Amino acid sequence: MARPRVHDQDEILDAAEAILAGGDPAALTIRALAERTGAPSGSLYHAFGSRTQLLGRMWLRAARRFLDEQRAAIDAVQVAGGSAVDATVAAALALAVFRRTHPDAARVLVEYRRESLVREGLPAPIVDDLRGLDGELLALLRELAEALWSRRDRRAIETVAVCVVDLPSVLFGGERERIVDTEALLRVAVEAILATPPERPGS
Repeated sequence: MARPRVHDQDEILDAAEAILAGGDPAALTIRALAERTGAPSGSLYHAFGSRTQLLGRMWLRAARRFLDEQRAAIDAVQVAGGSAVDATVAAALALAVFRRTHPDAARVLVEYRRESLVREGLPAPIVDDLRGLDGELLALLRELAEALWSRRDRRAIETVAVCVVDLPSVLFGGERERIVDTEALLRVAVEAILATPPERPGS
């Protein structure tokens, strides 16, 4: 008798990302996931509890992987003796790298706000992990702001966020194929923004 196929959670989450990256959030159902992976629906409910928890874990894994990509890019610049501007540019370009290594996860992160996918109903451990990830991202932004301008105020942090979160999402998001070098444009844009420190609070 053939042994039943074992489906690990990464395989299931890969399939969930692929379905969601297709562009229709409603298409990601437990039934669709079961059909795509061959895993019984009952096994999926047992592993994830609900569609909401599945989405939460999928988002958490994708965001964790991307934040690790950004952290590694910054660390590589720092080890090489690069400047704070170089480190910020590397953090901004991390999304381009992530798109190549994890295309479905990158599209999910860029195309869908977390709040639009994951609402109420998440168990406390996942909520805690998501909050922890938010805290790590904020710490990374503060670190860059401090390295750039010796500042940790909101304007400085938001300026860095524009560079490493907002601009990459715009340039590397969507399905439209661009004929321009988006990575080169992003580098120029980030360097131009960082060339002028943001106004200090109260100025």
